[in-house]
Amino acid sequence: MRRSVTVLAALVLTLTAGCDVAARREIAAEAAAAQAGPPPPAVVAQSCQVKGRQPRIGIIPINLQALFFNQIDTGAQRVAQLSGAQTQIVNGNDDSTTQANAIDNLVANQYDAIIVDAVDTDGIKPAVRRAQAAGVRVVAVDATVDDPAVSAQIGVTNASGGQQIAGQLLGISGGKGEIGVVGALNSTIQLERQKGFTDEVTAHGMAIRGVVDGRNIQETAQSVAENLLTGNPDLPYVYATGEPALIGLAAAVTSQQRSKTIKVVGWDLSEQAVDGLRAGWIVGVVQQNTFQFGYDAMNAAINLVCGRPVPRDNPVPIQIVTPANVAHYLYYLEK
Repeated sequence: MRRSVTVLAALVLTLTAGCDVAARREIAAEAAAAQAGPPPPAVVAQSCQVKGRQPRIGIIPINLQALFFNQIDTGAQRVAQLSGAQTQIVNGNDDSTTQANAIDNLVANQYDAIIVDAVDTDGIKPAVRRAQAAGVRVVAVDATVDDPAVSAQIGVTNASGGQQIAGQLLGISGGKGEIGVVGALNSTIQLERQKGFTDEVTAHGMAIRGVVDGRNIQETAQSVAENLLTGNPDLPYVYATGEPALIGLAAAVTSQQRSKTIKVVGWDLSEQAVDGLRAGWIVGVVQQNTFQFGYDAMNAAINLVCGRPVPRDNPVPIQIVTPANVAHYLYYLEK
């Protein structure tokens, strides 16, 4: 009897040790993937002299809170450093008027090109036109600004991304069930993502129970997501249209202990999204190649300033991150 107990104990220790080794290997592999960072820019535009100096490029993100926008800035600055261009970042602070004023100020300070991620793609147009009239080239990144004054557009097709993540959810739900949406009704980009998603899921038999407005602000998104979940205790699925929405929703799911009864899809990786993917209740995240956005936008701006041809539309493919492949995308957690 004693021998049987000893053998059993030894077996348990062996299995535990084996699990520990496997866990350590997985942690080491994930750490290595994160430390490796994003692939470097494959192309760096050759700089030129503008009025006896290097090109000056202004960058106006939507905000400096979200990791998403910081990564675009990081990519753009990396190309600028390699090329020799000068840059200045002006926080758009989630406000179209602030962005318009930033464009006017950069023009007045003799910047040669401006990269802008527009909060309001219609509201920004007058300022973009003023920039063009002053001889300043404008590159729109992420948000599509449909105006002839924009020289180049960098980004994904947001409606198509919404359709693709809808397909991920449809594969899990079988086309049955109701969905809540945490959106940002002040964001043209996120409205496009919302429409692409809702059109696809409703066409295949699912229904939208309710939409709440997180306004692209993390704290607001968490508050409205809490209300959504409280008011719908049996809601099986939720879609978040952006990084602040997904982070706020993740906090709401965790605080209400709903992770065992709900499945979530959304946009843009964060530490909270990765935790949800690892736990399995976040089942899909649309990841845009933010660093590539920055690389392509800065390359376009430099080439335009230096008189080289640049395509008007420059699409960047999306990636769908799932619990099965999340370890390959951990570098997106780094600024």
